[in-house]
Amino acid sequence: MDVRTFWLAGHPATGDTELTVTNPHDGREVGRYSVPTEVQVEEAVAAAHGVVRQAAALPVHVRAEALAHVARRLAERADEIGRLISAENGKPIFWARGEVGRAVATFRFAAEETRRWSGDVQRLDTEPAAAGRLAYVSRVPHGPVLAITPFNFPLNLVAHKVAPAIAVGAPIIVKPAPATPLSALVLGEILAETDLPAGMFSVLPVENERAAGLVEDPRLPIVSFTGSAPVGYAISDRVPRKHVTLELGGNAAAVVLADADLDWAAARVALFSNYQAGQSCIAVQRVIVEQPVYDAFVERLLPAVDALVTGDPADEKTQVGPLVSVDAAERVERWIKEAVAAGGRLLAGGTREGATVAPTVLTDVPADATLSCEEVFGPVMILQRAASIDEAYAMVNDSKYGLQAGVFTRSLDAAFRANRELEVGGVIIGDVPSYRADQMPYGGVKDSGVGREGVQSAMRDYTYEKVMVLTGLML
Repeated sequence: MDVRTFWLAGHPATGDTELTVTNPHDGREVGRYSVPTEVQVEEAVAAAHGVVRQAAALPVHVRAEALAHVARRLAERADEIGRLISAENGKPIFWARGEVGRAVATFRFAAEETRRWSGDVQRLDTEPAAAGRLAYVSRVPHGPVLAITPFNFPLNLVAHKVAPAIAVGAPIIVKPAPATPLSALVLGEILAETDLPAGMFSVLPVENERAAGLVEDPRLPIVSFTGSAPVGYAISDRVPRKHVTLELGGNAAAVVLADADLDWAAARVALFSNYQAGQSCIAVQRVIVEQPVYDAFVERLLPAVDALVTGDPADEKTQVGPLVSVDAAERVERWIKEAVAAGGRLLAGGTREGATVAPTVLTDVPADATLSCEEVFGPVMILQRAASIDEAYAMVNDSKYGLQAGVFTRSLDAAFRANRELEVGGVIIGDVPSYRADQMPYGGVKDSGVGREGVQSAMRDYTYEKVMVLTGLML
C-alpha cells in the first residue's frame, strides 16, 4: 500500500517514520502516512511565519479563486473522499458523503465571504473637534493559525479552520487527529493545486504528544482547537497571551414540550442521538420530555430507535456504525453499566460488539451519574421527565456544558423564552440540537468553549480591527 505524503509549506514531503490507519469496523488497513520529523515541523512553522506579509497582501481574487477551486475539486472527488472518510472514521457512507457535501459548501461560503470582506468607513466629524476626519476600519490577520482538529469530522472540521484562514490571508498549519489524518491529507493535495504561495498551508500529521511544541511556538499566535474540554482548557492555560478559540464538548439536550409534534420529535431524536455513532458534540444525549406527553413520546421513540440499521459503514443502508475504536466503545459500555448499577433502567440497547455499541436508551439515570454529567460521545440517550416548561429549561441549564439545545414546540412564546433562558450557544426550535448550517455562528458557553466557528465568525476570530484616520478631508 502506498504511503501518503504530508504537506510541508504547500509541497509533498515524507519523514522517517510511518503510521497506519485502520478501519474501526473490521480492523483492515485503510492507509499509511508519513510522519514529519522535528526538523520538518520547524521548517513548516518557519515557512508560515515567513509568508505572513505576502499572505495578508494577497489580492481578494486570488484567495477567493483558491477557495472556489477547493470547493469544485472536493465536489468532483466526492465519492472517493466519502469512502475514505467512512473507511478511516467508521462513519456510515451516507453520513460520510454528507460531510463531503458540507465541506464543499464551507469552501464555497468562504470564497463568497472573501469577496464581500471589506473595510468599514466611519465619518468622525460628528463633533467639531473632528471636522474633516474619516476613519477606515479594516481587519488584519493576527498571523499564522495552528489548527488542531478531531477525528469525528475529519474533513469538514478541518475545512472550518482552513477556509476562513485562507479567506483572510492567514497562513495555517493543520494538525489532524492521528486516527483520521487521511482526509486532511487529501485536502492538502487539493490546496496544492491552487496558486497560494508556498508556506500558506501545511498539513502535519504528528502525534498528539508533539502538539505542545506547536501550541507554545510564538510564531503561531492563533490556536484553533476542536476537541475535549480538558485538553482545550489546558491549551488555553498554557498560552494565555495567545488568541485561542475552543470548540469543545457538550451533552446536548432535546426538549419535547406538550404541544410538540411527537412523531417528528421521536424520529429526529432517535436518528440524531445515534448518527455518527453519537460521536458529535451536538448529538442528542439528554431528552427532556414534559410530563403530559412523556409516555406517548416514549411509545414512538423506542420503535424508531429499534428501526435504525446498525452495521457495516460501507453498506448504503447502514445508519449507525462503529465508534472510532474498541477503547472508545468499551468506555461507553462502562458508562452504561455504571448508570444501570446506580438505578438507571435500560429501555433499548446497552450491548457492545467490538467497536459497535447498539443504540441505547435509558431512563431513571441519577443526576450525578457520568452519563448525566459528561459527554458520552456514543450512541446513548437518557430520558428525563419535566413537570413543566420551567423545569424543562432549568434541566437543560443544569449542566457544565452549553453548546446547543433543541426545543420541540409549536409555541413562539416558548421558542423565544428558550432563546432568552437557555445557557447555550445555539437554540434549535422544532428540531434536534444536532442541526448545524456551516455558514451560521457555531460554538458554546461554559465548558463548551470560547469563540465561534462558521466561516464569517472564524474570519473575525482570526483577525483584529485596525483603524486608519484620514485628516483634512472635505466631507
